[in-house]
Amino acid sequence: MVNTVRVAWSLISWTMKKAGVVEPCTVEIEAGTVMRFWVPFQTISKPTKPVVVLLHAFCADGLANWVFQIISLAKNYDVYVPDLIFFGGSTTNKPDRSPAFQAECLAKGLKKLGVEKCAVVGVSYGGIVALKMAELYREVVQAVVISSSVLAIQESMVSRAVEDIGFSSCSEMLLPSSTEGLRTLLTVAVYRNIPFPNCMLTDFLKVMFSNRKERNQLLEALVISYKDIHIPKFSQRIHLLWGEKDKIFNLEIAHKIKERLGNNTTVEVIKKAGHLVNLERPCVYNKCLNKFLSSVMIDEKK
Repeated sequence: MVNTVRVAWSLISWTMKKAGVVEPCTVEIEAGTVMRFWVPFQTISKPTKPVVVLLHAFCADGLANWVFQIISLAKNYDVYVPDLIFFGGSTTNKPDRSPAFQAECLAKGLKKLGVEKCAVVGVSYGGIVALKMAELYREVVQAVVISSSVLAIQESMVSRAVEDIGFSSCSEMLLPSSTEGLRTLLTVAVYRNIPFPNCMLTDFLKVMFSNRKERNQLLEALVISYKDIHIPKFSQRIHLLWGEKDKIFNLEIAHKIKERLGNNTTVEVIKKAGHLVNLERPCVYNKCLNKFLSSVMIDEKK
């Protein structure tokens, strides 16, 4: 039986390549570790425009998460869209599951692709990796945009968010094994209730939720105790682009992050949008994102 999600993904990837926007490229980070990137068409060796890197959320790969933004950004920027480790075409035999390891692999992969400087945009899990990369690779990351994300996930934050939504654990919420579990997650993740048919949800589970053991380990590595929290001082401009109705990381969290990060950080709210703000209101999101990027990368365009 045909998997509709796999067909849709194949059609999107074919369209991107046929239109000359991005194409897939597998990069060996080191022995035993590979990452798949979607890179600007015919610029695998070196970018020719300012670079924007898009980091996906926990329940999809890079292309599925950012398809609307890739098209919007491609005119003015070279867009790089990686699959983070254990998503899409990326994997490792190393035991490290931390956001720092994801950031390290990403930085090495970008270097091999000829990227020297970039702005990094991350949503949810991708936002955590984006901030970690900005902390560890200040000479590479010029600016950061994060949506529906946090600096670090505390034990109490996980318990409160998960229990409020009705799940027993973070793993149960983000790694659903049934159509009902996925339907509940989608209901929480978006502002508007979208009546997806069961067959589509079943197909999505088969395509997007591989490497369950390793992804559960990624979730475990995210959770830290209160005493381990470290708030770095970022030199880059950071823009928080948030859905007004985010039920997982609400708007109050965005304002608290701004307070902790200081004057280099700004908050912008998109109305009638939830946790998956870039997918739910892509036109508004793209307008806000392009405006911010043009303000911080103007020197790179000259």
